[in-house]
Amino acid sequence: MNKLLEIRDKAVKFYGEYENYIFPIIKFIIAFTAFLTIDLNIGYMTQISSLPVALVLALLCALFPANTAIFIASVMILLDMYALSIEAATITFVLFIVLYFLYFRFAPKDSMVTLLTPVCFQLHIPYVMPVAAGLLRKAYSVIAIVCGTLVYYFLDGIRQNASALAEVADKKGGSATKINVTMGQLLENKEMLMVMVVFVITTLVVYQVRRLNVNNSWNIATVAGVLIQFVSLLVGYLVLGMTSRLVWLVVGSIFSLLVGVIIRFIFMDLDYARTENVQFEDDEYYYYVKAVPKKMIATEEKVVKHFGNTGSLGKKIPKHNQENISRKSIARELDIDEDIFKDNND
Repeated sequence: MNKLLEIRDKAVKFYGEYENYIFPIIKFIIAFTAFLTIDLNIGYMTQISSLPVALVLALLCALFPANTAIFIASVMILLDMYALSIEAATITFVLFIVLYFLYFRFAPKDSMVTLLTPVCFQLHIPYVMPVAAGLLRKAYSVIAIVCGTLVYYFLDGIRQNASALAEVADKKGGSATKINVTMGQLLENKEMLMVMVVFVITTLVVYQVRRLNVNNSWNIATVAGVLIQFVSLLVGYLVLGMTSRLVWLVVGSIFSLLVGVIIRFIFMDLDYARTENVQFEDDEYYYYVKAVPKKMIATEEKVVKHFGNTGSLGKKIPKHNQENISRKSIARELDIDEDIFKDNND
């Protein structure tokens, strides 16, 4: 356990020293993963759906503020929808306007949560996002999770119905059919609505529980969030007849529990055995404070002792006097007789 604490402390210290270099790398990785996911799933415009384009755009996101990735991803999606059909692009544009209003109004600092949510859906582990957001972010992070969830299900529905949208291109009344198919991904997707509600409840429960004044609140919050999410989605999938989702639900729930434990270990690993209750007062209030120290490895302080006059450090000492000075300095430091160091030749 001490070894893990030592590794954690070194990693935190390393990140603190090189944050200006590490954070852009993190932004690059997340943006590149998001752009690659878009290209692989809805890359209808071949001119922008390539690995070099994704790399260049991800590099731009690494150099600019985090919300740049959301803007670029939105433009890429709109261009892909335009290549599929104008109707799909129009509805997508209106949807993004609404989501942008919600996002920038309530959760403008949660761009990474918004981007990671669809990516985690693609990896079949979206259940980790409500737990992680509830532990690390504020309550308003549910807006970012809702936006990411809505975008994923909408684009996934468009991908599944892309052939149907293409077939009605030249038919009479094709535009109306395209609009109905596109809107159906938002209004008729019961799974999307169920997942969004469960994610919102899970995030708020984890956030509220981890702020309680109880021991091991982060562990309790993680377990409570995973259980609520698992039971709710299990019932929902059974009611909707989506039994194929159950395997990934079990895997995702176990992974969410593991991620929650790791997050707690990194950010809030407390030593409750050394809890202290402090009381003090001022002119208007009497305060009761509960102080719980974090588990940390005590760092060894290296003490360098200089024998003799430290003022001579860095100065050149005549060679013929070095041995005598060293003898006198060591003898004085150890409080012994200088003659002990003399040999028979002296």
